[in-house]
Amino acid sequence: MRVVIIGGGVIGLVTAWRTAQRGARVTVVDPAPGGGAARVAAGMLAAVTELHYGEEALLALNLASARRYPEFTAELSAASGQETGYRTCGTLAVALDADDRAHLRELHALHRRCGLDSAWLTGRECRRLEPMLAPGVRGGLRVDGDHQVDPRRLAAALLTACERAGVDFVRQRAGRLTVTGDQAAGVALEDGTEVAADRVVLAAGSESGRLAGVPREVLPPVRPVKGQILRLRVPPVYAPFLSRTVRALVRGGHVYLVPRADGELVLGATSEEQGWDTTVTAGGVYELLRDAHELVPGITELPLVETLAGLRPGSPDNAPLLGPTALPGLYLATGHHRNGVLLAPVTGDALARVLTDGGLPGEIRPFSPRRFDRAAREDTAGESAAPRGAARENTAQRSHA
Repeated sequence: MRVVIIGGGVIGLVTAWRTAQRGARVTVVDPAPGGGAARVAAGMLAAVTELHYGEEALLALNLASARRYPEFTAELSAASGQETGYRTCGTLAVALDADDRAHLRELHALHRRCGLDSAWLTGRECRRLEPMLAPGVRGGLRVDGDHQVDPRRLAAALLTACERAGVDFVRQRAGRLTVTGDQAAGVALEDGTEVAADRVVLAAGSESGRLAGVPREVLPPVRPVKGQILRLRVPPVYAPFLSRTVRALVRGGHVYLVPRADGELVLGATSEEQGWDTTVTAGGVYELLRDAHELVPGITELPLVETLAGLRPGSPDNAPLLGPTALPGLYLATGHHRNGVLLAPVTGDALARVLTDGGLPGEIRPFSPRRFDRAAREDTAGESAAPRGAARENTAQRSHA
């Protein structure tokens, strides 16, 4: 079986690797495989602390993928000979004022209703765990099961594992989906070359909704959601700076600090509906540093080594689109929004299975692309109202993703 995967980010690569392991001939089409949103992601594997109200269905998928991470990263490291930066360090979510403390209390109650493991700590207990925290911390949640991985290392390891598994790479941009006899038949590259396939997977992140040749009724309703992050370096004199991921509410806004074992500290993140803009803004950098300083005052002593902005693929319900579309031969693996790195193991396993033997794992059925089919048919304006409307608002808000 010939499978073409359009998109060489973490989701495209993990799908390619798992599908090749099942014996398929896999080709990945991407001008720069291993890049994409993973270069900007912090790599928090935060199924519990990422929980939002109304996303309980997505929680089950997030938890299933998080449980696979230890075995997944061990197998990937063995296959690639590279480390992924996977750390079981846990997460501490804290609040700095009474309102934010009340919000965390509500989140803790939601965790308990969903049967999740999180423990409420006083401000003093939080500072005992992380001495660099500001004296004003009012309380927090300790979640030992929310871990982290380094997305850049993860992508690099997946790229090597794919090459060793026999995946072919076409380092060009996909120009158009080719359709023959009402069935997806491959992809035409920008230079006109055609790559034939029995199955086509559209895994191009926020670009997935822009591929020419995809019938309008199956075009994925994904939109770009901008995120800005900062990377700092912790000099040895300050180590250990933080022992675990720290997330916080600061005047209602969300900020996170993710410490790497190699001394890097990732600080994020904004969540902005700004279309395709990837400009790093002074305002974004200022807000992140201001809020992080209130949380961990010593952060202003650290060297700032990188500022970067990227685009997450958002869907109307913030959940991924996984599996076959109404067009035979065309499959989607996109729309992961803030959970792309977390959902890599379950996405790769599920897509490989459905591509090679047709079986649709029960865990991804709620996330079928066809849940939006009716909205696509009824939208006569030429674009899905929910995601495009959100983008047109051109507003920016802080997110804890």
